[in-house]
Amino acid sequence: MPELPTVTAPDLARTLAAVLLPPVVKGPIVRRPRAVGLLGRLGADDAAVRQMQRLRERYGPDPVQLNLAGRRMALLLDPEDVHRVLNGSPEPFTPASLEKRGALGHFQPAGVLVSGPADRLLRRPFNEAVLQPGPSVHPVVGVRMAQVVAEEVDALLGQVDFAGELAWDAFARTWWRIVRRVVLGDSAREDEQVTDDLQTLRRLANLSYAAPRRPALRDRFLGRVQHYVQQAEPGSLAEVVARTPAAPGTEPHQQIPQWLFAFDAGSWASVRALALLVAHPPAMERAREELDRSPDLPFLRATVLDSIRLWPTTPLILRDTTEETTWRTGTLPAGASVVIFAPFFHRDGQRLPQAHTFDPDQWLRERTDADWPLVPFSGGPAMCPGRNVVLLVASTVLAGLVGSRTFGCSEDLDPARLPGSLDMFGLRFPVLT
Repeated sequence: MPELPTVTAPDLARTLAAVLLPPVVKGPIVRRPRAVGLLGRLGADDAAVRQMQRLRERYGPDPVQLNLAGRRMALLLDPEDVHRVLNGSPEPFTPASLEKRGALGHFQPAGVLVSGPADRLLRRPFNEAVLQPGPSVHPVVGVRMAQVVAEEVDALLGQVDFAGELAWDAFARTWWRIVRRVVLGDSAREDEQVTDDLQTLRRLANLSYAAPRRPALRDRFLGRVQHYVQQAEPGSLAEVVARTPAAPGTEPHQQIPQWLFAFDAGSWASVRALALLVAHPPAMERAREELDRSPDLPFLRATVLDSIRLWPTTPLILRDTTEETTWRTGTLPAGASVVIFAPFFHRDGQRLPQAHTFDPDQWLRERTDADWPLVPFSGGPAMCPGRNVVLLVASTVLAGLVGSRTFGCSEDLDPARLPGSLDMFGLRFPVLT
C-alpha cells in the first residue's frame, strides 16, 4: 500500500505559515503576550482554520503528510481519525513525541508525557492516583481548595475595588498564589521563586532542542518541588504525592511540573470564561443561581470547558507513531508525527453549528466517540489526568468573582459570532456594582 499523500510545495508553505507557525510564535509552552495580541489582531486563528478547510477540500478527509526536512508529519482532517488516534494512545500513537521530549525535557525529564512505555506504566497510574480524574471534586484537596480560593479571591476583590477594574496582572498573581497553595501547600503562597524558575525553564522549552539545557536551574526548581513533597502539608496535592505508593522509577516529584503547567492554561481559560459570562447575561444568571446549590459548579465548569473549546489552550495535539500505521488511502511510517489541530475541529463552521457561539450546555452531558471530537483536554487513555482539579479551581475562582461583583468587559463580544482569537492578557473587567 502506498504512503499517505503528501501536500504540494505551495500547500506546505501555506500550511506552515497559517497552521503550524503561529502556535510556535505565540509560545507552545509559555505564551508570549505580545505575540498573542499581534496574531489575534491579524486574525491568525481564523486563517488557520480556513487553511485546514482548504486542505480538506483539496485532498479529501484522509490524513495528509507534510515533509519538513525529513520529519514526517500527518495532519488529521476527519473526526473519525481524531477518535482513532486519541483512543490509540499510547500504542501505536505515543504522546511522547519528538517535539514534546525536546520541550518538556527542560523542566520535567521524567514526566509522564515524555516517558517511554515501561516508565509510563509506572507514572500514568501514579498521576491518576494522586489527581483522581474521575470525581469532579477531588476527595482530598477539594474542601481545602475551596477555602484557599475564597481567601485569595477576597484579597483580589479588595485590590479590584481599589483599582476599579480586574486586569490580567492582578488576576495572574492571585491565580498563582492559589495554585501554589493547592499543589504545594500554604507555605508556598509567597514562594514566587519556584514558579518563576518554572517560567524560565518553560521559556527555554518554547525553543525545544534549540535552547541550551540549564541543569542547575532545573535541579533547583525540582529540588524545591521535592521539598514541598517532603513537607506534605495537609490538604495539598504534595501531601497526596507523599503518601501515594510509588514504585522505583516513578519519580513522583517530577510529575508535579506538568500539573503546574496545566494550571497556567487554566488561568487563560478562566479569564476568557469570565468574558463569555459578561457577554451573555442569561448565562451569568445561570452561573449565579448555582453558587449555593452545587459544590462542583457544573454550569461554571461547562463555561470554562467551552472557553477552551472556543480558544484551545493546546492547539496542536501531537502523537508519534510507534509502528507503521495503515489508513484508508495509505500508510504512515513508524516515528512519524500525527497532528490534531484542535481549532480546526472546534471552530469548523462548515461542519459544526455551534462553532462560533457560546454553547456550555454541550458539556453538561457525557460526550462519547459518537460526538464530534471536541478535545479541550485531549482525549482517550492519555487525556489530561489533572483536568478535574484544574476545572474545579477555575470554576470556583469564577464563582467567587461573579458571586461578589458585577463586571463589564473591555472586549465587546458578539454572542452570535465569537472571534477566532481572544487575547486573555489584554482583557479588562471594570467593576460595575
